[in-house]
Amino acid sequence: MDFGFIITIFLIGFIGSYVSGMLGIGGSIIKYPMLLYIPPLFGIAAFSAHEVAGISAVQVFFATIGGVWVYRKGGYLNKSLIIYMGSSILIGSFVGGFGSKLMSENGINFTYGILAATAAIMMFIPKKGIDDIPLDQVKFNKWLAAGLSLIVGVGAGIVGAAGAFLLVPIMLVVLKIPTRMTIASSLAITFISSIGATVGKITTGQVDYYPAAIMVVASLIASPLGAIAGKKMDTKILQIILAVLISGTAIKIWLDIL
Repeated sequence: MDFGFIITIFLIGFIGSYVSGMLGIGGSIIKYPMLLYIPPLFGIAAFSAHEVAGISAVQVFFATIGGVWVYRKGGYLNKSLIIYMGSSILIGSFVGGFGSKLMSENGINFTYGILAATAAIMMFIPKKGIDDIPLDQVKFNKWLAAGLSLIVGVGAGIVGAAGAFLLVPIMLVVLKIPTRMTIASSLAITFISSIGATVGKITTGQVDYYPAAIMVVASLIASPLGAIAGKKMDTKILQIILAVLISGTAIKIWLDIL
C-alpha cells in the first residue's frame, strides 16, 4: 500500500462524500463505479464487487453523519418525516435484502434499472412553489410517506443500495417537501438505512478495512463541506444537478442490462 493508493482512495471518498453532503444522497452512485474502475486503471488495486459494496456501505454511514451534523440547526431536519420514512425503509431494506436471495442476477439488475429510471423521470417533473413553503409549515401525508419508503426500502434492499436516489425525488415531487429540507432529511434517512447494510457487510467479512478507513476520513472532511455548499446554492441548481446525476445513473444501468 503506497502513497498513490492512499491519495487515490482518499480522493474517491472525498468527491463522493462532497456530493453526498451537497445533494442529500449516500454517494454510492458515484463512489461505487469510481472504486471499481479507477484503482485498476492506475494499477493501484483491483477490488471485487463485494469489496466495493462493503467499503461503500461503511463510507455512506459516516458520510451521512457528517452531512446531518451540518443541517442539525435551522429547521432543515423534519423529525416526523425522518421517523416515518426512516423506520419504513429500514424494514423494507431488510425484506428486500432477504428476498434478493431468491432472485436471479438479471432480476436484480432489472429491478435496479426500473428504480433508477423512475427516479430520473420524477426529477424532471416541475416542482413549482415547493421552496416557497416556510420550513415550520411543511405538511405531508405520513402514511403515504411511510408506504412509499417501504417500497423504496424493498427495492434498495434487493439491489444493495441506500435508496436515497429514489427518496429525494419522492420527497420533492410526491410529498412536496422543500429542497433543502429534502436534502437534510434524506441524509438522516439514508443514515438509518445504511446501519443495516454496514452491520451486514462487517459481520459477513465483506469490508477491506484499510481502504475503508481512508474513505471514512475523507467522508468526515468532505461531507460537511458539501452540506455547507448545498445550503448556499440556489435550490434550482441543486435540483438540476440531482436530475443529471440520477439520469446518468439510470442510463448507465440500462446500458449494462441491455
